Amino acid sequence: MSLRVVYMGTPDFAVAPLAALLNAGINVVGVITNPDKPAGRGQKIQEAAVKKYAAEKGLKILQPEKFRNEEFLAELKALEADLQVVVAFKMLPEVVWNMPKHGTLNLHASLLPQYRGAAPINWAIINGDKETGVSTFLLKHEIDTGNIIFQEKTDINENDNAEIIHDKLMNIGADLVVRTVKAIEVGDYPQIPQESLDTAKIKMAPKIFKEDCKIDWTKNIDCIHNLIRGLSPYPAAWTEMIPNGEEKKIGLKIFATEKIKENHNNEIGSLHTNGKTYLKVAVSGGFLSIKVLQQAGKKHMKVEDFLRGFQQISKYHL
Repeated sequence: MSLRVVYMGTPDFAVAPLAALLNAGINVVGVITNPDKPAGRGQKIQEAAVKKYAAEKGLKILQPEKFRNEEFLAELKALEADLQVVVAFKMLPEVVWNMPKHGTLNLHASLLPQYRGAAPINWAIINGDKETGVSTFLLKHEIDTGNIIFQEKTDINENDNAEIIHDKLMNIGADLVVRTVKAIEVGDYPQIPQESLDTAKIKMAPKIFKEDCKIDWTKNIDCIHNLIRGLSPYPAAWTEMIPNGEEKKIGLKIFATEKIKENHNNEIGSLHTNGKTYLKVAVSGGFLSIKVLQQAGKKHMKVEDFLRGFQQISKYHL
């Protein structure tokens, strides 16, 4: 007999697993997602990506403001879920995650126990890891600590950014969620305590704030390159062009760089350009050639377009 599944998620990352479940014939009886909210300059009401997809498929949708609300809990209980599946969603109270008889399955974008927390993709790249992956596990009290069911690995290449790894893990994760739900359906699935795995050097993945995104040009070439790609395209690494004279500082977001490893005697943070095709920053271990950037108040652009519109580059350093 097929399980009755309630699905919980909000952003784009959570759409692919929901689609995969439906395509696999899993009985999704309801979808829980965030309430609609105003966004952007015009503050227009925006619907979450999961809500849009669920509405297209004619699924029942609940959008609670608070999970402990009695009316919501009654509606959730009425769905009679055997299993809940959570992907990229809020923390749930026990009264919600412990409701179905099989509990609540979570997909996390890391190889647990590594990178528990809100930003696992970003931190894996920022730390220079060569591989990452996805894990399915059953929720319990402490965040991201439940028994692991399955994991799937993927490589992080030297120039992969957060967007590339996000999309890789989204697709790998979609397949893993289906595999996990089917295993639970037939009662044949492992439950591996995270404590039994190698937990000697656990790296965490806390929420990222603006100050975490500021580039420290005194760090070595690999650290800076990893920070930039780990935050690209969002929330984006940032810096300031500092004037040598009386001009104002100029804020920049940097989305892509290329490493040029070589010895040099240039001042760290100094800018080097031919004014047309390249803009390099002197760092420890070589130069970082900026490829894509955004000046405060302007559009995201390639470095050639930036240089065409900015003629005073020689008056600044980073």
